[in-house]
Amino acid sequence: MQRRAFLATAAIALALATATPVLADDGAEAVVEAYLAAWNAHDSAAAAAFFAPDVVYYDASVGTPIEGRDAAKTGVIDNFLTAVPDASWKMKGAPVVQDGSVAFEWEFSGTNTGPWGDGTPATGKPFTLTGASVFRVKDGAITAQSDYYDALGFYQALGLM
Repeated sequence: MQRRAFLATAAIALALATATPVLADDGAEAVVEAYLAAWNAHDSAAAAAFFAPDVVYYDASVGTPIEGRDAAKTGVIDNFLTAVPDASWKMKGAPVVQDGSVAFEWEFSGTNTGPWGDGTPATGKPFTLTGASVFRVKDGAITAQSDYYDALGFYQALGLM
């Protein structure tokens, strides 16, 4: 009997020692993954639908946050999907998910075949850009997104600098 108890205790200890720690808030991660899928489907309305009405979208290369779902859709999503209609946005590795926050490194690529929102004409150049984003999700909606990437390298790849 002691041997069985010992084996059962050892099995439980082994399972606990080798288990993957639970860091994920599956709801927040699922929202962000669906948001990326909408970007990759080139559907700006579907992507923007994941934003809370008062979302704050921060692009570190710009420095000034965009506030509100409609402004973020027009100023970011529509801008990129018009300029890069073949855009592809992919997570690199697994995201870090905790307490409604989701962070991950990414790769964004495509060819600049459309004009940018500020009137800059298309360059026709392909690019691959890497960066990282941090999202905050509450009640199934993205309340904040912050993007960090090498804007100088991006502009150089497009031939704009």
